[in-house]
Amino acid sequence: MLPHPSGIVIHPDATIGPNCLLFQQVTIGGEQGHCPILEGNVDVGAGAKILGSVVIGKHAKIGANAVVLRNIPMGATAVGIPARITRSNLHAVGYSGPIT
Repeated sequence: MLPHPSGIVIHPDATIGPNCLLFQQVTIGGEQGHCPILEGNVDVGAGAKILGSVVIGKHAKIGANAVVLRNIPMGATAVGIPARITRSNLHAVGYSGPIT
């Protein structure tokens, strides 16, 4: 028996916005009431893990095999374990808040 034959695991309480792109072996998980939110137009690379109560902002990109444990602002690109912001297009999308 293959419980996850497509290789993508998404917690039933996770929220995924419109036009998100998820590549193979992606995990979006958490516990009930503590699940990720992907806003619109988010790209998630192969093998990435997005875990816990995090929000991935609009037009963000998550690199392959990244492990996201913190919020990612809109327009940012995050890579690594744990994921860190490496590039951002924040001003082009109108974001003026802090980058964490």
